[in-house]
Formats: sequence, structure tokens, C-alpha cells
Amino acid sequence: MFHRRTFFEALARIPILGAALPAWAAPASKTPDYFKELGVRPFINAAGTYTALTASLMPPQVMDAMRYASRHYVHLNKLQDAVGARIASLLGAEAAMVTSGAAGALAVGTAACLTGKDQAKILRIPDLTGMKSEVIVQRAHRYGYDHSVRATGIRMVEIETVEELERSISEKTAMLHFWCDAEPRGRISASEWAQLGKKHNIPAFADAADILPPVDNLTRYLKLGFDLVCFSGGKALCGPQSAGLLLGRKDLIEAARLNTSPNSDSIARGMKVNKEEMLGMLVALELYLKRDHAAEWKEWERRADLIARSAKKRKSVQTDVLVPEIANHVPHLRIWWDQSVIPVTVQQARQRLLEGEPSIEVCPMTNRERLVINVSRLEPGQAEIVARRVYQVLA
Repeated sequence: MFHRRTFFEALARIPILGAALPAWAAPASKTPDYFKELGVRPFINAAGTYTALTASLMPPQVMDAMRYASRHYVHLNKLQDAVGARIASLLGAEAAMVTSGAAGALAVGTAACLTGKDQAKILRIPDLTGMKSEVIVQRAHRYGYDHSVRATGIRMVEIETVEELERSISEKTAMLHFWCDAEPRGRISASEWAQLGKKHNIPAFADAADILPPVDNLTRYLKLGFDLVCFSGGKALCGPQSAGLLLGRKDLIEAARLNTSPNSDSIARGMKVNKEEMLGMLVALELYLKRDHAAEWKEWERRADLIARSAKKRKSVQTDVLVPEIANHVPHLRIWWDQSVIPVTVQQARQRLLEGEPSIEVCPMTNRERLVINVSRLEPGQAEIVARRVYQVLA
């Protein structure tokens, strides 16, 4: 009896013909252990959605969508149109687009506020001679990520009060920038900031990159009146890490798209988003909106309690749970102990977790006093592994 698979396997053993076999005819093989071959060691993520630690893992449905997209050619602008329209309808926005992460959204959103849809201005930036060139920001809201805003050529104007803001507004003011995580540290609230933008007819931009959960934050800042809002795609949304979302006014989203790929002569040409990321980001958002967030939170609490109970079997160990107010708003288990009873420093414990088997990376919030474990990125069964390893390193 003729067996197609046997035939191709035999054919592959013939040096000349085998080398010419198409990919679909080659015998199936086991997926290589790429990281092992490269000498890169994976770890259990008890740290959180940090970019340097590759943020979050994509669900199978997102990977399926990206694989599907990888097998077809489409017009990129038409796909961005369709995906953006679907995202906007899901979140109640005028318009939306998939960006190259939240940082990419900051750059193209700022560019939109500078140029509008004026092609001459789009070609000129970051040379802002004769154009609007200033972005107003609260002093407490300055951060490393505003480099993406400054990359467009603007100058940051720092203020602290409403009075200072209104005195600083001029014909050069292009945008009012707001970092959501810093709201408690500033003197002007998010709602006030959005309304000041409306009062002076200046776009207000909210950087909401890492403020999920709660899920309501996806729509909160648009409802407050912000003209643009951005989110990271690879954190809580569990989409492609190199993708993000920019939501807001239709005219500004249209202008943002003119300032980036696939438009070749644009400041953000290099901030490409491919078809796989666009489709994957849409599916990730749909999954996030359908998720049982209350059940997910209960599971996080269970994990934190499990690890805490295991750690406290060692003498002198104490624990508590911290939930940051805005960004990374998930349970963080904090562990500490009397080092005269357990002669292990916090940093030694962290290093032992990282170097052991399996490797475990804990939260960068860990310091000299507390070992901090973010339970939100653990996969099923990993809380038990972390509990056992923490108990071991506190010997």
C-alpha cells in the first residue's frame, strides 16, 4: 500500500531530491528547544509585566490569530482601518489604532498634535520651526518614557498648579501630557487636566500604559474627556509585547497614522506594526474584555496566600500583601524575616531563586527589607513551585 509520508521520508534521504523538497512535504519534527540552544535560560515570572522580563505570555488564541495573519497578504492600511474600527467600537472611542507599544503611541500621538494632517509639517518634524513646539506637563509627571514625546522635537514645559498651567499656555502649546500612574503625586487630577484641555482647546494625552487592571480603566480616561489615551499591549492585555493601543479623537488618530509606517517619509516610520501584531492585539483585547476579572483576582489572592503560608513555616518569617494604587494594580506578596534567625539576606534569597531549578525571577520592587513576589504572571501550578522554592531558600 502507498503511504505518502513514507514516500517523502524515503525521498528526503536522497541527497539531491531531498534538498529540493518543499516545506509542506518535509517530515514533521519536534520543535527545537531554541532557548536552550542559544544558552538563554527561561524563568518563572514572579516579577510582573516588565518589558525587560518580556512582560506577559500570549494566550493560544492570540498566537493562532498571529499564525493566521502570517499566512496571508493584505493591504496594511485597510487592516489597520478594520482593526482600529473594531477596537474603537469595543471601547467606545471615536477611533483607535494599534501602535508599536505604548512608547510608540506616545510618539505618534504627540506627532499628531503637532502636525495634524498637514503633509508639509509631517515631512518636517522634528524641525518645529514656525510650528507649535511645547508640551505642558506637571513636574511630578516627568518620567523616562516622556523621551518618546520629546523625540518629536518638542520642549517640555513643567508646571505644578492650574494657575501655572494657564500662564504657560501660548500659541506654541501643542499638547497637555498626563502620566496616569503619577496622578497622586501631582497637584492637578486627571479630570481637571482633561477639562483644562477642553477649556483651552488643546489636546490632552493620558499615558495609561500599565494601569490595567481594573478593566474599567480601558474607558475611564476617554470618559473623563482626554483626547488621546494609550495602553501597552503586552502587559495585562497579554497581546504582542511590541504592540500597544492609541485611542481617541478621530482626527488625531488619522494624523497619528500619517506620522508612522507604512508612510515612508514620517518620523515614526521605524515604529512598524505588522499584520500579525494588529490581529493579535485585537484578539488579545477581545479576550481581556471577556475575562472573569473577579475570579482572576481570587486566584491571585489564593496564590499569594499559598506562598505566604509556605514561607511562614520558617521561624521569624512575616508577610503582607501590597496592591499598588494605580500602575501594576495586582497583589504583591512581601516577605521578610529576622536575619539573625535565618542568616540569609533578601538579595541572597533573590539570587538563589534566580539561580536554582527552576529559575524564578521576583519583582524588581524587592529591596533590602522585603522579598516581593508578583503573583499575577504565574502559570497554573507555578505558585506551588514558588512556594516550595521560597521555603527552601529560607533554610
